[in-house]
Amino acid sequence: MAIVGEEKIIKVLWQYNPWWRSLSAVKDDAKPLRRLAYYEAFQMLRHPSIRRFVVLSGMRRVGKTTIQYQIIDRLLDEGVNPRNILYVSFDNPIFKLVSVDTVLSVYESMYPVEGEKYLFFDEIQYTDDWELWMKVIYDSRKDIRMIATGSASPVLEKGSADSGTGRWNILKIPTMSFYEYCMILGLEDPLASETIQPCDLSAMSHARLSDLVGRFLPLRTHFNRYLTLGGFPELVLSGDDLYAQRMLREDVVDKVIKRDVLSLFNIRNPLLIEKLFLYLCMNTTEIFSATTAAKELENISVSTIDNYIEALEMSNLIYLSKPMNVGSKGALKGKPKIFIADAAIRNAVLMIDDVLSDQTELGAVVETAVYKHMVSFYQGTPAQLGYFRNARDNQKEVDVVVELPRQKILCEVKYRGNSHIPATDAIVDLCKDKTAKVTHAFLITKEINDFGFTKHETATPILRVPAIVFLYLLGKAEAARKVNGAV
Repeated sequence: MAIVGEEKIIKVLWQYNPWWRSLSAVKDDAKPLRRLAYYEAFQMLRHPSIRRFVVLSGMRRVGKTTIQYQIIDRLLDEGVNPRNILYVSFDNPIFKLVSVDTVLSVYESMYPVEGEKYLFFDEIQYTDDWELWMKVIYDSRKDIRMIATGSASPVLEKGSADSGTGRWNILKIPTMSFYEYCMILGLEDPLASETIQPCDLSAMSHARLSDLVGRFLPLRTHFNRYLTLGGFPELVLSGDDLYAQRMLREDVVDKVIKRDVLSLFNIRNPLLIEKLFLYLCMNTTEIFSATTAAKELENISVSTIDNYIEALEMSNLIYLSKPMNVGSKGALKGKPKIFIADAAIRNAVLMIDDVLSDQTELGAVVETAVYKHMVSFYQGTPAQLGYFRNARDNQKEVDVVVELPRQKILCEVKYRGNSHIPATDAIVDLCKDKTAKVTHAFLITKEINDFGFTKHETATPILRVPAIVFLYLLGKAEAARKVNGAV
């Protein structure tokens, strides 16, 4: 006998799919701002010649479900029969007790419609054998196109590797860039119709660079709020920043770590993984040693720490930045730097209400934001991202290294009143070293008027760029590439 009867399933499906009754029902949930992933996902879903399912992966509150509703809204506007569109959240207790096959069977018995059907499965990782069902549906039902979401990428990526090759694509969704933050608030674009990549700045005259930087003066207050609150769409639009931080803290700790991570990764010590995440928040942007962490956190095994780090990374809560060699300079081996996926999570977890008044804290926040933007910008390219720390001189470090077939980019964050760096600094050494083949080097600064080339004599000049400008340019260039390449 089935645990959940057909009548209960139908009742929940009716609640989840109000467009079956009214075409306008989805409008409230399909918010007007479209994140970059919306365009990519829609292109994949509706591609005329290449059929692929889409899996949206990202932490809670980044807007995965909203993207699904926006695509549903667009399909309805394009004349797709409302009853050819099915939305299901497998986070619902009812659907945790039934298979994908059962849900699909009940849906098709309700409305025997013709033509292509569009399935939207939310939090797919909560249903058993989801990847096998997606494989079966893809192979046997050519009339179905699908978008699924999941908050835990390890489960999704393993399923994709096992069954999804050639069937579905995983699209990772980070928190919003500073550019997206400005767009969601309807702020005036200081670039107007221009799209400028940071690497374009090196060829600008000082006068043009001065004009460009000056346009960002009206955004300084918003940039400070972005550093405090982060890139979560719902929270950005909230009118109460302290309450938004509280919501973020509860969502990360209570829902992601205490529920998602524990249930999906077979974590045996819930308190330990909470302590580990707190430890990472306190030491973000620093070199991470599993041995040191194991000793400081109840003296547990290094292998357990490594397993928990992997779970946090795959749950989209942290980034691991690996050491990279640059030219003839050997890098520190084996020890990653760890960045919290959005600096606002760190602010919320550590209950830092006024991060802007602490220079050390603010430096860590901006370095985190820079790394997140770089990861997002280069996603889907052959770029390798990491950091450099000299193996012989452990004090010499470059915060971000990007290596592409024809480019090698260095970024050093000096978010403080005085951005001066000595001639012995690592970024200066590497830019002097012709064997390093550095093509672009940036010093990310705090003050809006702190821009232009440094005075060091190097083979590759080092350009000072205010963080507000650097991050905005990255976000807008990423948007232009993804939107123009999609829809």
